[in-house]
Amino acid sequence: MTLLIIGGAGYIGSHVAREFLDQGHQVTVYDNLSSGLRENLFPEATFIHGDIQDYPRLIRAAKEGFDALIHLAAYKAAGESMIRPEQYSLNNINGTVHILNAAVEAQIPCIIFSSSAAVYGEPEYLPIDEQHPTKPENYYGFTKLEIERLLVWYERLKGIRFACLRYFNAAGYDAQGRISGLEQNPANLLPVIMEAACGMREEVQVFGNDYATPDGTGVRDYIHVSDLAKGHAAALDYIRRYRQSLTVNLGSETGLSVLEILEAARRISGKPIPARMSPRRPGDPGKLTASARYARETLGWTALSSDLDSLVRTTWNAYRRHYCRG
Repeated sequence: MTLLIIGGAGYIGSHVAREFLDQGHQVTVYDNLSSGLRENLFPEATFIHGDIQDYPRLIRAAKEGFDALIHLAAYKAAGESMIRPEQYSLNNINGTVHILNAAVEAQIPCIIFSSSAAVYGEPEYLPIDEQHPTKPENYYGFTKLEIERLLVWYERLKGIRFACLRYFNAAGYDAQGRISGLEQNPANLLPVIMEAACGMREEVQVFGNDYATPDGTGVRDYIHVSDLAKGHAAALDYIRRYRQSLTVNLGSETGLSVLEILEAARRISGKPIPARMSPRRPGDPGKLTASARYARETLGWTALSSDLDSLVRTTWNAYRRHYCRG
């Protein structure tokens, strides 16, 4: 198949591009490189340097002839979204309208959308399944939910089939070391820990150690980014084979605590990684885990590389290659 991957030079996007290339598909990456990196582009993929706000350029790219479009072009910092909602409206919602209109104009029949577990908000029960109420607590999650609703309407009115993939916490790096560019200004736990391991920051701040969890620190569902990439491929196979859209969780179903990850990072890196306990952040639940039963039953997909050691070791290897000496 010929695939247009919008946002394919970013952290998740580059792993998705790599997976589709490994499966023998023809890949074109469309990215403005605002957070994506040229070093995450692969020589066997075509690259178009463009912005989703540049509608004429987006149209020209889409009309080059594609069997499907993968949409990973969204701002994703939950905290920032509460301060700069206008930027998230423009990029995430307005940008998606451009993408959808370009897909209609170019007659692209399938879209795989990178959604988020942020659409659920505060968990009312665990594990979270796809029937859980959607009550996002930050503007980022709101934009993802609005995009899902746009996709439902474009399917009804224009016949575009879609898959909304609700990610939980993406982590890890390609085990073969083929993704060379690291996330810029990371806010997620594992990259922060690795920056401390490499001496780029003095310590790791642990927010809350008095939760009702085994070690008192927050527990989250971490999924290896390579497992996420395989989920994109499985979703595309499904909607092309059955001509049905779907919305599905992609999670590991296994909760890992902050201290578990920190101790694994110390063990694997051999670095002391100083940490400081701080008060809880407002709105942070003590535990958040996914149900991926629907993904197993519908897509035949399971998280195969999302164990603690694989998550930490592949991330450490990526950071060590870039920043660490000795």
